[in-house]
Amino acid sequence: MADIILGIESSCDDTSAAVIRDGWLLSNVIASQQVHKSFGGVVPELASRAHEMNIVPVVSEALSRAGVAAADLTAIAFTRGPGLLGSLLVGTSFAKTMALSLDIPLVMVNHLQGHILAGFVKQEGSENRHPQFPYLCLLVSGGNSQIVRVDSPLEFTILGQTIDDAVGEAFDKCSKMMGLGYPGGPIIDALAKKGDPKRFTFAKPHLEGLDYSFSGVKTSLLYFVRDEMAKDPQFMEKNKEDICASFQKCLIDILMDKLIKAAKQTGIKELTIGGGVSANSGLRERMLQEGAKRGWNVYLPEFKFTTDNAAMIAIAGYYHYLAGERCPLDVAPVSRIADF
Repeated sequence: MADIILGIESSCDDTSAAVIRDGWLLSNVIASQQVHKSFGGVVPELASRAHEMNIVPVVSEALSRAGVAAADLTAIAFTRGPGLLGSLLVGTSFAKTMALSLDIPLVMVNHLQGHILAGFVKQEGSENRHPQFPYLCLLVSGGNSQIVRVDSPLEFTILGQTIDDAVGEAFDKCSKMMGLGYPGGPIIDALAKKGDPKRFTFAKPHLEGLDYSFSGVKTSLLYFVRDEMAKDPQFMEKNKEDICASFQKCLIDILMDKLIKAAKQTGIKELTIGGGVSANSGLRERMLQEGAKRGWNVYLPEFKFTTDNAAMIAIAGYYHYLAGERCPLDVAPVSRIADF
């Protein structure tokens, strides 16, 4: 008998539901929230209210597209955390209620595990390549920057992580500081394609080991732009493509230096990336370049799996379900999770 898993994702500002059957994707529906753009970042209260409005139609649409009735479901997987507590509470409460009404198991998923395992979602008509165990995943998003060793769908070891800001946060905050808009990652990436990445130089941290730091890079850009604007008020407008290209290159250099070091230390040749920043064109190109140079097998996620989505929650939940893991109905969402 097939295992049909409904995945529910509500960790930030995207409400998503997906259905998989034995690891094969049947549907993946996402409702995004545009209201946050005018505020330059996600407003938690507005996000949770939007989730309340979106969750029922999104789940209904996911089941409809999959051609699956609620009674056909084997289990429900949901994001427990990390994320915005109000947003997580909406998804968690809905998942509990639906599982209880259908008398089927509930499976909780670490949002970060979902990003790491997104490449294992199987799709009709796709090549369905995925890394072999063990592999390294560079997990990069607005809230996380980590190098994770993955030994199985349920075994994760953090080898390095940011000690301050995440790389996605650096993109967003610096974009806002330069007056470019939100979300900053796609904006800077688009402008960087037109600029010279070697035009300007920004400070890089010098940390031992595999941990990251991005706060100093932000400060370096802030002071640079401030000083140059004092000389020429039009400096930013005249040079924004080169600034973005140089800034993006600096961030990617920092990410890749540690990833290369981790690959050397572990001897692992299977590498992938995950999280929202894994959609960055410069990072994807650099991964392929380093892979060709160093003999890595590189796996890049499809763009639709780089952002928050329920397909990744469903596949992670599927592996937890197969391992016999079940979640009690009194479980509470958590905004932070110390490890995997």
